[in-house]
Amino acid sequence: MTRSEDDQRSLAGHLPADEAELSDTDLIEQFSRLRPDLQRIGGAAFRRQQHDRNVERQRRAAMSPVERRRDDARKLVEGAVEADEHHFIHSVLALCAMPYRRPPEEQTDYVREFGRSSLVLQAGYLRDPHSGRMVKQGLPYGPKPRLLMVHLCSMALRNRSAEIEIDDSLSSFIRSLGFDVTGGERGTIRAFKEQLHRLAATRMQIGLFRGEVSSTINTQPFERIDLWTPQNPEQKMLWPTTVKLDQQFYESLKRHALPVDIRVLKAFSQSARQMDIVMWLGYRLPSLREPLMIGWDKLQEQYGVDVHLARRFRKAFHDDWSRVVEVFGSLPVRLDDKGLLLYPADPHALLLPRRRTRTKA
Repeated sequence: MTRSEDDQRSLAGHLPADEAELSDTDLIEQFSRLRPDLQRIGGAAFRRQQHDRNVERQRRAAMSPVERRRDDARKLVEGAVEADEHHFIHSVLALCAMPYRRPPEEQTDYVREFGRSSLVLQAGYLRDPHSGRMVKQGLPYGPKPRLLMVHLCSMALRNRSAEIEIDDSLSSFIRSLGFDVTGGERGTIRAFKEQLHRLAATRMQIGLFRGEVSSTINTQPFERIDLWTPQNPEQKMLWPTTVKLDQQFYESLKRHALPVDIRVLKAFSQSARQMDIVMWLGYRLPSLREPLMIGWDKLQEQYGVDVHLARRFRKAFHDDWSRVVEVFGSLPVRLDDKGLLLYPADPHALLLPRRRTRTKA
């Protein structure tokens, strides 16, 4: 038994019978300090606090890990505290989304356009550290390459350098995002490692159109990345302590960085589409001067690349949208039979407040 458990049981043993139901150490200690006054007025407030905490624990225990992440984000939205430090991603990567699902192995090109922005991804090769041969990699897809790019773009901008230092352990990075670190065929280590390899091998073209000028940037996210994979599967897989972003990509990132909140993306990290919806709203809402209706055909063009039937897409988007408003209940956006109606919003509408830090008295 731990010291805190000993103290808790000791304090609980000295409570009157009607207060012995208290189980949280802070409530027991507070009750003990205020005992003279509480003997006159009773301990109803403490019982009520304990009951509320127990109900909250039961509510959270019934949730899946995904639901708990959204619940954490919702609580932060409801708190009025100062803004947190921003993370960033290239706006074209946020608007012209990477694939949602695993592309067919034979697919090497991926083209997305949204408004005046375009994105072309081409699958490339990496040298196998065991055989020494160049091995073809697939296209990046799903939530994980999005999280990886947010992490790397943010560090480059904060350090004001295309060359950035990162943790030498892939496990540390996974844990920092709030994921359990698991091995095996279906583990998180294998999944992140695969997407890192796919990103490292990807060639990228970013198309930008501003007025009468159009630009095409031929780049790769990484100019160089050294990957080391131990042959012993039980040995910790290391990834580079230094990654250098391609200089053209970095220069474009500085001009077209979109602020995002990594905690929001964590809350929706089980769904790449939900992450893209949140990032797109963060880009679109602050730029509005009047309400804007996005029809269902445009929504499907943007978010339904993997859903061909309009009826199925509407249901899928309704499901995704319900998860977004579960966290951001007061967003100035309405979804109806015509589509998504956007209203002008504060630039920080999708950035969560920072957790309060306790200060010592």
